[in-house]
Amino acid sequence: MERHILHLHIPAFPVAVARVVMPGLRGRPVAVAPPGSDRGLVMAASAEARREGVWKGMPLQAALRRCPFLRVIAPDPELGRRASGRILEFAGRYSPLFEPARPGHIYLDVTGTERLWGRAKDAALSLGRDVAALSLPSSVGVSANKMVSSIASRLDVRDGIMDVAAGGEASFMAPLRTDVIPAIGDKRRRILLEELNIRCVGELAALDMGSLGMVFGRQAPLIRQRAMGIDPTPVYAASEKPLVSEEMVFGRDENDDDLLLGALAGLVERCAFRLRQLKSRPRKAGLLLRYSDRVESRRKLSLGCGDDLHGQLKGLFFSACSRRVRVRFMRVWFWGLVSDMVQLSLFDDKPSSDARRLAATKAVDSIRERYGEALIGYGNQRIHTSQRPLPLLQGLGDGRN
Repeated sequence: MERHILHLHIPAFPVAVARVVMPGLRGRPVAVAPPGSDRGLVMAASAEARREGVWKGMPLQAALRRCPFLRVIAPDPELGRRASGRILEFAGRYSPLFEPARPGHIYLDVTGTERLWGRAKDAALSLGRDVAALSLPSSVGVSANKMVSSIASRLDVRDGIMDVAAGGEASFMAPLRTDVIPAIGDKRRRILLEELNIRCVGELAALDMGSLGMVFGRQAPLIRQRAMGIDPTPVYAASEKPLVSEEMVFGRDENDDDLLLGALAGLVERCAFRLRQLKSRPRKAGLLLRYSDRVESRRKLSLGCGDDLHGQLKGLFFSACSRRVRVRFMRVWFWGLVSDMVQLSLFDDKPSSDARRLAATKAVDSIRERYGEALIGYGNQRIHTSQRPLPLLQGLGDGRN
């Protein structure tokens, strides 16, 4: 059966949701970045800011030099979560098979829903209207696979819909720049241009495997497949790919293990709090550190049966933090969630103290649910995070697992 895949794209999602509650930001160059930090990076940039040369991942100081009238706003994770929740509700109306890739990006497999919604393009138009009712801009790509739908959704089209007919994927891809293909970044694009004079995807698809192998090595067959518009990857149902994550940027780059471990404890506990709300237990965890020179260190592990999340992540931290370079950014994520009524705690306890530990955990959760997560924490978090690392937008599905 021919597949029909939609990709909903909300550009600069953190900026878009901020403009809903602060309409005065519309039409102005806006960037989201952690407040009070000269070393922070731009987390999202509006189209107006991008036209001024401001991009996601750029140091905030450089962004302000390029665009002195740039409006910088702090991230609002709670607002982002609420908006994501509403959008996921909309997605569930059109198909039970939808995959939140990351905030503002959702895949839907609407194969077989023609009797309910008509053509896939009709479903895309209806979904776009639902999102517009939230005062959020969006575009939807429609095709027979995830990659082409994702690329189509990023093109500037008049009605917000780009429908690529089945069988026309290669023709659609051919005139586009090579870096629209996943795994081809700016560096590889320059290599293709300077060494092979390859400018567009069609020219890349026509290359022989030997030439592709010189640039991409063992990835060459996959790149050839993608250049031809082929992507057999299925849409994973949200329940099959749940993920809880927390992340932060430090007010200044740090190499103090005690402070970094305290920050890790805070991230793990916030994840544990959300896992307890979901009544779920993770089977896997990941940790990402980004150093001041922008080099990243990423580690993953399968979790044991115990509820000592911090203890297991602490070992992962020492494995990841192996360079003598200060750390600027830290992210923790958990996935492979399974239903579990056992309370997840930050630290391991002896069985004899289970009752006291559960009572304390419930009391802390009750305070957080009523007054917010920032009001209360464990002692080691308060001591070691006295510099108040700055929370970033919490991911909804962009962990690589």
